[in-house]
Amino acid sequence: MGRLLNIVTPLHKRAKRAYIDRMVDDKVHCMLKAKEYEYDYWDGDRRYGYGGYKYDGRWSVVAKQLIDIYNLKSNAKILDVGCGKAHLLYELKQLLPESEVVGFDISRHGLADAPEGIRDHLIRYRAQDAYPWGDNYFDLAISLGCLHNLRIFELETALREIERVGVNRYVMLESYRNELEQFNLQCWALTCESFFDTAEWIWLYRHFGYTGDYEFIYFE
Repeated sequence: MGRLLNIVTPLHKRAKRAYIDRMVDDKVHCMLKAKEYEYDYWDGDRRYGYGGYKYDGRWSVVAKQLIDIYNLKSNAKILDVGCGKAHLLYELKQLLPESEVVGFDISRHGLADAPEGIRDHLIRYRAQDAYPWGDNYFDLAISLGCLHNLRIFELETALREIERVGVNRYVMLESYRNELEQFNLQCWALTCESFFDTAEWIWLYRHFGYTGDYEFIYFE
């Protein structure tokens, strides 16, 4: 297994969340709307998702850490699985202008609303399908906040493909360590399909042959 990292957690902890309010706010309706992954999920009312996901440069610090941790060169090849609006990929491209970056997501709105400078590097594709690149094509393959939205039988392909195409790999997803965090996650999550605690995720990584780095975010 790879390393347990702590890159995104500081950003995750900056947001305040009213768990019970979301749970009792017609949540099934909100889940169905969120799982469309279109305008309402990104930029509609907060009850459907992000409540307005605008570029603010916050991912710059994550991009710098990824470059340092994985010693990415100026011409590095980087893949972002489930890139959303590709803010992180945009920051990586700003820091490594000669790099070859690719991001994909299923959200038409997310891809269309990505920063203009990165849009030509994005495609619409599913994380659970076979990837159209050769083995070890990318110096770094990442997936942040995406894989827990897959069902368990979809996770196998996604994790095996990330493992296959990346020399270095890093995935971050939602999990829990105790009953309170499990409850909060179940209240807050709109699109999550795979609710596993950290031990279960690590078991799955090993079961599906994923050996890259990983991080969990928690709802404390």
